[in-house]
Amino acid sequence: MGRNIKGKDATRFGLVVASCGAMGIILGASNSQAAMSDCLTAKTVTSECLTQDPLQKQLEGMSVGLFVGVGAAIGATWQQRQSKQ
Repeated sequence: MGRNIKGKDATRFGLVVASCGAMGIILGASNSQAAMSDCLTAKTVTSECLTQDPLQKQLEGMSVGLFVGVGAAIGATWQQRQSKQ
C-alpha cells in the first residue's frame, strides 16, 4: 500500500486516466445530445425541454462523463495493482 508510483507506472497511469477521461467526455456529450433530441421530438414537449440551454446541458453531460471516466480509470488501475500484489 505504501508503494509510490514512479517512471513507467506513472506514465501508464496518466495515459489510462487521460484516455478514460476523454472517452467519458465524448460519451457524456453524445448522451446529453441524444437526450435533448429525444426531448424535442417527443409527442408532448414540456416547458422544461424548451427552456433549458442546450450548451449548458451538453457541458453537464461532459463533466459527468469526465468524472465517471476518471473514476473508472482509477478503479481499474487500483484493481490491477491489487491483483499484482
